[in-house]
Order: sequence, then C-alpha cells, then structure tokens
Amino acid sequence: MPEENQELQSADIQDIKRMIPHRYPFLLIDAVRDIKLNESAVGIKNVTFNEPHFQGHFPERPVMPGVTIVEAMAQTAAVLVVKTLDMIDNNMLVYFLTIDNCKFRHVVSPPDQLELHVKVLRGRGKLWKFYGEGRVGDTVVAEAEFTAMMVPPEEA
Repeated sequence: MPEENQELQSADIQDIKRMIPHRYPFLLIDAVRDIKLNESAVGIKNVTFNEPHFQGHFPERPVMPGVTIVEAMAQTAAVLVVKTLDMIDNNMLVYFLTIDNCKFRHVVSPPDQLELHVKVLRGRGKLWKFYGEGRVGDTVVAEAEFTAMMVPPEEA
C-alpha cells in the first residue's frame, strides 16, 4: 500500500504513449496529473473541434459522445495502473470487462477541458475496478463504475 503522504505524480503525452497502446484518433487523454499510486488520478482531455467524431456528432452543435468520455476515463485508469505496477514500456493491452451505473449529466463540447477523475475501488493483478467522474469545471458531466483487465500482447 502506498504511503499516506506520497508525492503525486504526473504523465505527459509522451509518457502516456509509453504506457497504453492507444493512438490518434483514439488516444483520448492529453495528460494525467495527481497520480496517487494504487488510489487515484486525474486525466485531462482538451476538447477541440477538429476531432473526427465532431464531423458527425453533430456538425451544427458538436457534442463529445458519452462513450468516448467513458473511454477517456478508462485510459486514465490504465495510466494509473501502469504507474502503480511500474510497467511502463510493457505494451500492455487494456480490455473493458464491465461498465456499470453509467450516467451522462451534461454536454461536453469544444472548447471544454474535461477532467477525468478515477479512483481504484479494487485492484489485484490483472483485474481492476474503478469509479470515474468526468468534470468540466465544477460540473460533473458523466460518471461510471468500470472493470478492466490488463493483458500482455502475447496473451491477447
């Protein structure tokens, strides 16, 4: 278990690309801050109009799809797990197993900055369960509990 007063860590886009396999157009986080090993992290997503999903969702009023918000939560959680297990450069794949109690509360549109607050509910070996909230400013825009599994590519 990490120490109570551990120093918070962070990851920039170059670090993230060493931790998770996602790439444009499906790498949905720009940075991760306030990483508290085995406990929590905050992902940052700068929402911009030139993202491909806005061409069709919706051209007159761009809205970030809810499923991409949940995916961004999961990517933030994956960075937290890789940092916790010290598995950078291991090319781990991350698979959703469950998404529960998912709610979308407000629209996310350019030029919002979406913060993805994730907390570990359970973590052991390859299986991890999280609670995540998407926030724009002080407003909760989405929330979900989700379970994911980390798998080396050779086991996929």
